[in-house]
This record gives sequence, structure tokens and C-alpha cells, in this order.
Amino acid sequence: MSVRQVLALERVLAGEPEVVAGADHLDRPVRWVHVAEAADVGVMLSGGEMGLTTGVLLAGGEDKQAAYIRPLHRAEAAAVVLGRGRAFPRPPEVMRRAAERGGLPLVGLHRPFPFAELTEEVQSRLVRRKYASVSLSETVRTALTALITAGAPLQALLDEIARHAGCPVVLTNLAHRVLATAGERSAVDDVLRDWERIARQAWGHRPGRSGTGAGSEGDGWIHAELGGRGERWGRLVLCGYRGDAATGRLLADRAAEALVLHRLLGGAAGSWEEQSAQSLPTDLAGGAVPARQLLPRARAAGLPVGRRTFVPLVVPGGESAALDRLLRLLGLPGLGAQLGDGHVAVLLSLAHDQDADALTAHFAARLRAEPGQRRTVVAAAGSRTWDDVPAGLREARHVADALAGSARALDLPAVVRLKDVHLRGLVRLLRDDPHVQSFAERELDGLLGGADAELLNVLRTYLATGRNKSRTAQLHHVSRPALYRRLEAIQTRLGVDLDDFEQAASVHIALLAHDAQQP
Repeated sequence: MSVRQVLALERVLAGEPEVVAGADHLDRPVRWVHVAEAADVGVMLSGGEMGLTTGVLLAGGEDKQAAYIRPLHRAEAAAVVLGRGRAFPRPPEVMRRAAERGGLPLVGLHRPFPFAELTEEVQSRLVRRKYASVSLSETVRTALTALITAGAPLQALLDEIARHAGCPVVLTNLAHRVLATAGERSAVDDVLRDWERIARQAWGHRPGRSGTGAGSEGDGWIHAELGGRGERWGRLVLCGYRGDAATGRLLADRAAEALVLHRLLGGAAGSWEEQSAQSLPTDLAGGAVPARQLLPRARAAGLPVGRRTFVPLVVPGGESAALDRLLRLLGLPGLGAQLGDGHVAVLLSLAHDQDADALTAHFAARLRAEPGQRRTVVAAAGSRTWDDVPAGLREARHVADALAGSARALDLPAVVRLKDVHLRGLVRLLRDDPHVQSFAERELDGLLGGADAELLNVLRTYLATGRNKSRTAQLHHVSRPALYRRLEAIQTRLGVDLDDFEQAASVHIALLAHDAQQP
């Protein structure tokens, strides 16, 4: 608690306290309350104590009164409270002047007041706050350690820190570039909107492990330096922490310890800058965070974002490292990231006067020319503004999903767009609709048993080849009579005539919907 907070307590207000000296130093922290009647009490203090005295032993002369204040100042006491009544009707002038010179708050009580009540009130509050801080510290440490042990990503740790802090959390590198954020989205947006100015004014390049910025501790901007093995890596910032400043610093320190451990254990996972760049396309594709909030991370990753055109791409079965190398080789500004379904998302950043379609085609052609990439296709959305990038990545991902298992994939151009996937794309888009799932089950019911997998494969090939019996027999290495028998069995099981276009089309759509549900 600060001296100001102690004086504002209801029990203390009953004594009608008046600050007669050191009014500019009322934000000093009070570590403890100590009855200080001895003249040489300064030697008994270790700093941060609020001394309480009736002044009974000081009534003998001004020398004693001045000598009482000086050691308290040297011991860095928080304040002195002088009770009224037994010794002085008001604080002696010599004490007031000595306290003012030393910047030591001197408080006089205008009404008789039992020091025991003040001591009890303040000590109990200090103990409760200390216990709460220790409890929070252990809770945060336990939660973050559990996440690290489970192999959680960096973002999961930041989300947990923001949950305990109740304010936006920002992770930066040493150049104050934002690597990751966590917290309530609108609050994070407010912080990032003017981040560069805040970073320049609030932190600069000051030494020290932790501290406060953005003007003052009361603003709740608390940061902790991140580093280990003799070097610093970055900074964790609690933006607008509303709790007690000491608790905020403790929380920031515990969070910093966990982040340093996470980075050290990550080892081969790469630097936070690399991880941030790798996860940016994934976060954009997910759409959970508005694209404008990810702009600082894009700049930190070295992606040009001012006056640019963006081309979202998805490469099925690609490798992000190989695609990054190809981007560097071609001199194309862009980022690649592995998606959870085995695809790789790539985001190209092009100048407005560059031909986006031609450069995308060139990238896809060079990718196909790479060893082992002859069959690779690139699913592409049209060029977008930054705010439209998430929708573009989802579109490209949808195209890539529609290509999965397609017999036509080998015949497609190197760059595939939404218009190229036709019916298969529509079915993939609607695959989670219960009506579509029910339709597929109903149409294919006679062939969905485990023993009928071969007939289902024959049906799939027959329909994919445009009902070409010769081609189907060739692909399945069977004679035409053998194929005819299998087609007859399929028609009998399904109760359809595959020579009828409408019935064949219905079965084909059902099969596409069924395949879209498979891993």
C-alpha cells in the first residue's frame, strides 16, 4: 500500500489526518507499520515502514525533534504519523521543516486515535495482499509450467498470461516490433493502433530487468525483459494492468520466466521472430483475429504491407521450408506456413504495378519444376487487399480441399482457382451440411459396407472417367466382361441405372459428398 492509500482508510480518517510535510511523496510504498517511540528508532528500520509516535519522548527540545526525523529519512521510512494529545497540540515546526527537507511525509492526527487500530488495519491488509500476490504467482507459474510441459505453442502461454492479467499482453523483439499479442480483441486493437509511438516514448533502450512505461506506474504499463544465456531477446508488456503495481510486476516477472523457459526448451523450433512469421498465414487463414490486428506482426516478419496487392495461395502436401526457399530464389516477397491439414499457406506481397496472375503462374511453374514436385498444383485466390486476405486464404484452402482425391488433379493447370473445381468444389463446401450427409448415405447405402470397398472404388473410377468402360477396366486391371459384372452388381446394390444420366449424376454427387467426409 502507498502512504496515500493508508491515509484514505476509514479507520485512519477517523483521526482526521493532515499531511504537514512531504506531500509530494505520498505514493511511497508502505511495507509495514511500526510504533516508533524510541529516539533512535531509525537503527531498527530497514525501509518502507510507517512510523507511529505520540512524541512523548520528544517534548524536551527542538534538537531531539530534529534528531528524530533525520535517521528516519536515512532509513528510508515511508512516513511518520504523529498522534495528538499527550505531547503536542500540533506537529512541531522544527520536525515539519526537517521532514520537508528530507522529503519524508509527516502526518499529524487532529483527533485522539488508537495506534493499535491503525496497525491492525494496515498489517492485515498488507498480509492479505502479500498472500494474494504469492497465490497469484504460484497459480500463474503452475499454469504456465503445465502448458510448457504439454508442448503448448507460444500463443497459448500468452493467452494464459492475458487471462490472469486481465489486460492486453504484447510480446516484442528488442526493436519493439510486435511478435505476438493476447487479450480481449478490441483492447489489443486499441493498443496496437498507436504502438510505434508508445514504444518509442515509453521504453526506448533502457537497462534493467523490469519496470514501467507509458508515463507512470499508475497507468498500469508494466514490462519485463526477456533473456538468458547472456543475451536479451525481447520484452513482455502488460498494457494497462489495473491491479496493484507490485502484483503486476510480480505477474510480469513470472510470465517472463515462463517465456524464457519456453524459448530455451524450444531449441530447434526457431526464434520467436521465425515462429511469428510462420504462424502469421495460419492466423490469417483462421480468421479469429481481424487482419488489421496482425499488421504489426507482418511488418515484424519483414513482409511489405504498404500499398501492396496480396495473393493468397495454398499448396496441397507442400513443405513450408521448401516454399520459403523458392520465394527467396524468385525474389518474391511472401510468407509460408504449414497448415494443420497437410497443406501449406503462402501469402505473396506484390507491388500494385506487378502482374499478380503472371507472377503466381511463374511461381507455380517453378514449383512443378522442382525435383519430386511434378504433380504439385497451387490453389490460388484472386489478388486481395490486406483486410480481404483471410477470405482469400479460406477460398484457396477450399480449392485445395476440393482437389483432394480428384482423378483430374493431374490434368489441372499449375494454378487452380475456384472456377476450376466445379461440382467437386461445391460439394466440398457443403460437406458438413446434415442434409448432404444424409443424401450421400441414402444414395450409397448398398455399397457402404466394409466388404464392398472394391465395388465402391470401381464406381468411383467409372464416374470419374465419364462412364468410360474401357478406361475403367484398364485402370482396375480387369477384363471388360469382369467389369460389366461388377457394374451390374453395383446397379443392383444401389437400385439405379447408371446408363441413365440423371441417376448416374445423383450417385456421382453422393459419392463426392461421401469422399469429402473422409480423412
